[in-house]
Parts: sequence; structure tokens; C-alpha cells
Amino acid sequence: MPNTKRRRLVTTAVVVTLGATALAACGSSDDDSGAESGPVSLTYWTWTPGMDKVVDLWNKGPGKKDQITVTVKKQASGDTLVTKILTAHKAGKAPDLVQAEYQALPTLVSNDALADIGKNVGDAKSKFAGGVWQQTTLGTDAVYAVPQDIGPMMFYYRADLFKKYGLSVPATWEQFAETARALKKKAPDVDLTTFSANDSGLFAGLAQQAGAQWWTTSGTTWKVGINDTATKKVADFWGGLVEEGALDNQPMYTPAWNKALNTGQQIAWVSAVWAPGTLTTAAPDTKGKWAMAPLPQWSSGENVTGSWGGSSTGVTTDSKHKEAAAKFAAWLNTDDEALQALAKESGIYPAATNAQTSGAFTTAPDYFSTQPEFYALASKIAKTTAPSAWGPNVNVAYTTFKDAFGAAAKNKSDFSAALDTMQADTVADMKKQGFEVSE
Repeated sequence: MPNTKRRRLVTTAVVVTLGATALAACGSSDDDSGAESGPVSLTYWTWTPGMDKVVDLWNKGPGKKDQITVTVKKQASGDTLVTKILTAHKAGKAPDLVQAEYQALPTLVSNDALADIGKNVGDAKSKFAGGVWQQTTLGTDAVYAVPQDIGPMMFYYRADLFKKYGLSVPATWEQFAETARALKKKAPDVDLTTFSANDSGLFAGLAQQAGAQWWTTSGTTWKVGINDTATKKVADFWGGLVEEGALDNQPMYTPAWNKALNTGQQIAWVSAVWAPGTLTTAAPDTKGKWAMAPLPQWSSGENVTGSWGGSSTGVTTDSKHKEAAAKFAAWLNTDDEALQALAKESGIYPAATNAQTSGAFTTAPDYFSTQPEFYALASKIAKTTAPSAWGPNVNVAYTTFKDAFGAAAKNKSDFSAALDTMQADTVADMKKQGFEVSE
């Protein structure tokens, strides 16, 4: 995802001064509702472009009525922002509101940096698919943020070349493998797609679709299952196709990858809803030749997808106006006018289902003008997002993935062994940080 607006969706959270308590013991609820007489001023740390224009709608409308003013402070994304939030929180000076990627939430909650705002966001839960909302609750009764944007995963393919080679769109992963092999027989120099180890979010989303639960909690104990049965299935599937030469093994987002897409050397891509922006840059000569379909399923008749990216709006435990901050967070991510402004000014795909087929999303992306139902289908797919299970050291798991799977993909060696390395490194780091861990 080299596109600036989309690259922000997959950077990982850094662990800073993690406490020894597990997630279940952390995160604060708001004993002081923050409902005070007189004006309230809130500060919001976010990297989203154009957010100041969206916030202006609040300050001139609902915020003016309720005397709640929000000031945007632009920040870097990913590791840099998480580090800055935790550093500020340690000094008791974190902002009222922060933008946080879903995989960063456990790190922030484990450091007691995010407040439980469940009592202050009204019926926000009803605006989101269950699997999306779950990412902000971390499997508990607490609500640590309101979803903002999401990246439901889909299957993209060159419709013209599928027709040329006599291929059908795979409905299952078994059919996907058969399609890759059939293409190799018909056109040995052409690949269905590539397995790329330079973007951990892709593999995490595929594992999520398969039912993986990488981090879960029981009381004060974390259970780490990165090499669980579901993820092993995914690793063995892709590793087997790479080893037999049915798929390419080169990384994404390189000039070589762009050329392969643009010239038809690769004719499909497992990606997410933001893919049109990337394809516009990577493969400009193929505009209008691609189509989108649901992700292949592990069993015929299933209907579930993974998620590759996305972020939320949280309220910090340092805020003295948590109720007001939560009210703004809910408005920002559920109000029709706010969501359409976010789509226009920030280029996001909204997490709220009420915005996924209206306004900016009534017309297909220009690159997919031949598929007018693009966003209607995307919305249906988004509703099938599987629950995720993030932990407090996603950055360690992702770094190990890039190293271990990068080597395995290059050498066409055992992906399962690379997955075991990922598990071992993640567990070792959590124990080093003082967490109680079981495998």
C-alpha cells in the first residue's frame, strides 16, 4: 500500500514500558463523567489528512451547541504516534482524543492509556458490523474506541485475462490453488499472484479469515496462538503454492511488482477495499480491466472475510472531559455528514455501515468504472468481517514475520517453521515485558 492515505492503515504498534498486568486488568472507566458547566476544549491527535475540515463541522454545529470545541493536532502515524501517546501519558499529559489503529489498541489499553467510554457513546455499536466493533472492545464489555475506517479484504482480478485464459473466479481457496496451477500450464510466464512477506497485515488478515486467534486473555494471563491450527493452515497453503512454483514469491510495492501488474504478468491480487488507489498508481495501463469479488472461502458456502488495516478514535485516561470527548468520537464516526466529509477530505472507507453505500460510495472508483456495483458489493463483504484478536506486542510479531517469512518465501522453504519462529519470538518478548503468558 504505497499510497500515502492507505499506507497508514498497516503500520504496527510499538510496545513502550508495558506493564506486567494483562489486558483484562487495564483500561480505566470514567468515574468523573467530565460533564462540567461552561465551555469544554478538547485536543485530538490524528494523522488523517483533512481532519481539520471535518472537525470544523463539529465546532460549528453540534460542538457549538454543546459548547465543546475540538482542536486537531496533526501527528505522524504508526509506531511514532503510539510512542508519543504513551510518553505523554506517562507524564499525565496525553491529549483528550487519539486516533489508533486497531492492532495498537491492546498496547494502549495495557498501558492504561485509554478509557472505557462504553457508557458515553450511545447506540454507536448498532452502526458497525459485529467483527468491526469487537476490535475496539478487545473481547471485553469495555469500549476503548469507536471504529473509524476499515479494510475488508477482497479478491481482485483481471477480468479480461481471466476470460482469455479460460479461468473462473475462485470461490474457495482450493479453487484458487487450482486456478493458479491451471494458469501456469496455459501461460508458464504468467502468475496468478504473489506471496509477499513485506506487508504483515496481509497475512494477518488471511489468518483472521481462517479463524485465527493470535492473542486472547483469561483473567490476568495472555494466551498466544500465532501458530494455531487456523494460521498453520494458511501458512501451509501459501507455502505449498510458492514451493511448487504455482505462485510468484516476490514482494509487493516494488517497481517489479508494479510492472507485473501493469503488463499482465500477474493477473490477480488478494487485497482490501483500498486497492483501487494502489492499482491506479501501480498499473495505470490496466484501468477498467479489473474486477473485484469476495475473498475465496476455506469451505464452500462460507461467507467471511479478513481485515487489512483500519483505525479508531479513542479517549485517553488523562482527559478531564471524557464524556464530551466520547460524544465527539461517536459523532465523528457515525454522523452521516461527518462520514461523508471524512470520505471526501480524507479518502477513508468508513467503518460505519450507514455510510458505505451513500454519498461518495454510490459511484464505483474511477479505476473500476466497469463494475458499477463495486461499493455495494464491498459493503456486503465488510459486514462479514471476522473478529480479530490483537495483543500488546503486535510490532514484534510483525517484525518476525517479515524476517522469517521473507526468508522462507525467497528460499521456497517451510512456511510452517517460519510461523513457529514468529510464535516463539512473540512469546519470548511478552515474557520479557513481564506479562503472564501461556501458549
